[in-house]
Amino acid sequence: MTDRFTALNLSAGIASVTVAVLLVALKLWALVATGALSIAASMTDNALDLMVSIGALAAIAYAARPADDDHTFGHTSAEDLATLLQAALVLTSAGMIGVLAGKRLLSGQPSEIAAQSEGVAVMLVSVLLTGGLIVWQRYVARCTGNRVVAADSLHYLSDLLPTLGVLLALTTSSVWGFDQIDSVVALAAALWMAFSGLRIGRGAWDALMDHAAAPEVIARIDGIAGNWPGVLAFHDLKTRTAGSRTFVSLHLELDGAMTLNAAHAIADGLEHRLEDEIPDAEVIIHLDPVGPGSGREPRG
Repeated sequence: MTDRFTALNLSAGIASVTVAVLLVALKLWALVATGALSIAASMTDNALDLMVSIGALAAIAYAARPADDDHTFGHTSAEDLATLLQAALVLTSAGMIGVLAGKRLLSGQPSEIAAQSEGVAVMLVSVLLTGGLIVWQRYVARCTGNRVVAADSLHYLSDLLPTLGVLLALTTSSVWGFDQIDSVVALAAALWMAFSGLRIGRGAWDALMDHAAAPEVIARIDGIAGNWPGVLAFHDLKTRTAGSRTFVSLHLELDGAMTLNAAHAIADGLEHRLEDEIPDAEVIIHLDPVGPGSGREPRG
């Protein structure tokens, strides 16, 4: 990863933390002014976003460290450890908000929402800040291929839905006086947070358990390796993910009569092509000679 890519990734992480701090402060003020439970749910979600963003920023900085004697494959698994903890926090908060919203709905006596106009103004600012952050994160992810930044962008994109729901709740309360919608939106936001937490947690768990790369990535490797000049066949393709990195290993079958220099040139070219095709990948290739005199039968 170049210094420019590292700087871009760090800038996306810093922007994420900054926006999260601003959103928590704004919504805390709006919660005190309105007493709306839906704003409390949204503020809690942003507080979790702040922790997620801090974790992502720390993971980006730590994962950028080169491999050393104690971590010969690098430090990218730190991203998955942080994500797993964040998923647990998201699920816990979703459960608490869901219980509060459910109790308020069952009581039949929703709390009156005050200062709806102030709450609407805060939520509109939140939409603008979140939208600007998403645009920047998408740009960085396209430039660098960093999946942590891309995932954080998707997380903030998913936050726009409950934010728009809070706007609906405040507007409905202000125009028609239907305060019960506040609890309905809070419950919906809790369900969305739970779904997001499970999805994020599953991805982190899979990576920590050395889950294979996505099927489309494996299909891409198959297509490139299977058609690479000089490669007779390949076998024992293995992949795993760790944070934003993908590790690939495979055995190439080459004509045993060719020179070592020629065989190395073929493997080296394929390695570089795969690393160009799969951002932040590390490729290990083993060469197997086949043909007369090699003592091996083709396996590919």
